[in-house]
Amino acid sequence: MREYLLIPGPTPLPDEVLRASMRQMVNHRDPEFGRMLADTLAALGRVFQTSNPILPFVASGTGGLEAAIVNVCSPGDTVVCVCGGAFGNRFASIAEGFGLTVVRVEVPWGKAADPLVVAAALRATPQARALLVTHNETSTGVRNDLAAIADAARPSGVLILADAISSVGAIDLRTDEWGIDIVITGSQKALMAPPGLALLSVSARALEAAKTARLPRFYWSFERLRTELGTKEAYTPFTPAIGLLFALNTGVRLVEAEGLQARFARHRRTARAVRAGVRALDLRILPDEADASEAVTAIWLPEGVEAKALLSKLRTEHGVVFSGGPGQLQGKVFRFGHLGWVPDEAVLAGLRALEIVLPQVGGPAAKGAEAAARDILAAAPA
Repeated sequence: MREYLLIPGPTPLPDEVLRASMRQMVNHRDPEFGRMLADTLAALGRVFQTSNPILPFVASGTGGLEAAIVNVCSPGDTVVCVCGGAFGNRFASIAEGFGLTVVRVEVPWGKAADPLVVAAALRATPQARALLVTHNETSTGVRNDLAAIADAARPSGVLILADAISSVGAIDLRTDEWGIDIVITGSQKALMAPPGLALLSVSARALEAAKTARLPRFYWSFERLRTELGTKEAYTPFTPAIGLLFALNTGVRLVEAEGLQARFARHRRTARAVRAGVRALDLRILPDEADASEAVTAIWLPEGVEAKALLSKLRTEHGVVFSGGPGQLQGKVFRFGHLGWVPDEAVLAGLRALEIVLPQVGGPAAKGAEAAARDILAAAPA
């Protein structure tokens, strides 16, 4: 039975990426490897839509969040954090773990952050060093308006640190145009590579801040890593994840071959198709349509349906793997991931399985999910 992995990450890997990840090991100090890494970082800059340096760490996305904080903050600093889901809360918790004072802008789970509320919080916190914001909150399926939030934050002069782990390569994020100082993503999401690499775009302003920031860091040091990275050949101060970087190089090449704008349009179309299919089954999505993510859809569980029973039956009998709800949404929602390499057939397979399984576990017996999604998938991306 074929398995369809439809979670917010890690995402399925194209065959080309799988083959690249299985290459034999090489000397990571050889010029050939250095040129490959430099090429990968240059391509990532285009995907991030930035001229800023891209810094690669062997880490999960959470490691990238920690790297961002420790490089620009000092003991006793205050930061403002937008908290509207599990990952916004995680960003705040990392800062608190380093003894920073965190002013939380609490947003109801399932709602997008209001840029005016963020601006008010920054005005009330003139000592704030940085604003921490999650672009795409995968726990709730909400996409925050990062451009508007950055505009609202700019008068305060704070550094803007964006968790874009599940949005880079799937959702339009104009790093330089919007003035985002640090953008963090992970290899295992829309970039279509295995987990294990945290990738950060770092502005000149953030690099300058790192020169005087006093939180402890050694492995996470921007300065240490940046001094090793070149332009024609790039090397890292510590042993890199060689196989992952070969895979990432291929994944990013596939992103560029598709074209950024075409890729964003495809993600928008796929998301609309998923939501049309879900609604045909008399299910409700968590966020408002205007704020719904192009990368993942969070769906309310129907009354009387247990998440464990639904997800288990989908996986064991149909090979369809969805995610449950995290934190306060556990047992209340499930999540349909549609970012990265998700062919139309995978989306349709997920909806077909849902239509079959829902009535078997006490849910609605509605029909027409596949037809509703096909109508949208048949249209040109827009």
